[in-house]
Amino acid sequence: MHHTLTTLDQHLSQLRPEFYASLNAPLTEEAIAALEKSYGITLPADVKALYQWKNGQRDDCYEAFVNNSAFVPLQEALEIAKELTGMIGYDFEAENWWHAAWIPLFHNGGGDYICYDAEGLFTGDKGQLLEFWHTDGDRNVIAPGLEAFLQLINQYYAGTDPATFDEFFTLERYPEGYPQRFYAG
Repeated sequence: MHHTLTTLDQHLSQLRPEFYASLNAPLTEEAIAALEKSYGITLPADVKALYQWKNGQRDDCYEAFVNNSAFVPLQEALEIAKELTGMIGYDFEAENWWHAAWIPLFHNGGGDYICYDAEGLFTGDKGQLLEFWHTDGDRNVIAPGLEAFLQLINQYYAGTDPATFDEFFTLERYPEGYPQRFYAG
């Protein structure tokens, strides 16, 4: 994971310096431990590593980190997860509309998220990344893990001419066998 994050850091700092400047400072181990205690959660090592690299992006930055989505700061991600988990059985009546093991790492600003799935719902693969669409039942698993997803972002930067960058930074290629299509309910 360290090498993947170092490569991502180099790509962003060199290819998108203004966006890179909008990323929040890393969280310390102590800050992460305090959030874990506050939210009653133990974060997976790869999620911790991500937030020890950068703690999301500033809330006044509307540029996409990936797939037309911004990188959510950890405290905000945990708060969103707590709120959505509290809606299970009330606002979310369909099975697997939202799951308590999901942590929203990226959001599009419209209530949709790319989530880290700590339980591996649908596939049994803990740590996979899936898409949560607030109005649609699609729950597509887009990568087998966080590091694989970040490697896809690195491949995007390594293989894309910066002159063709657009505001969406949408990945065109996924690992073989992905995305895997699932539906809530």
